[in-house]
Amino acid sequence: MNKTEKKWTNKANNILVGKKIVKVRYMNKKECDDRYWYSRPICMQLDDGTWIYPSSDDEGNDGGALFTTSKDEYCLPVLNGVN
Repeated sequence: MNKTEKKWTNKANNILVGKKIVKVRYMNKKECDDRYWYSRPICMQLDDGTWIYPSSDDEGNDGGALFTTSKDEYCLPVLNGVN
């Protein structure tokens, strides 16, 4: 693992490991409008109050889909801005 990967893995571990997801919902239209996004991604609140949600890239250009290894659902899709 290189230095950059180690740095960001440690940051992700600090935010995510040991936390529980306590709430799941789709981002609402106002939240998307505030970010100038068209796509509405799934949002997850952790037990420490932190919200996490996928973006299409690390510049935050739009909401992103969340892929899973679940046998029930392989992808939690984005919703478009009107539904």
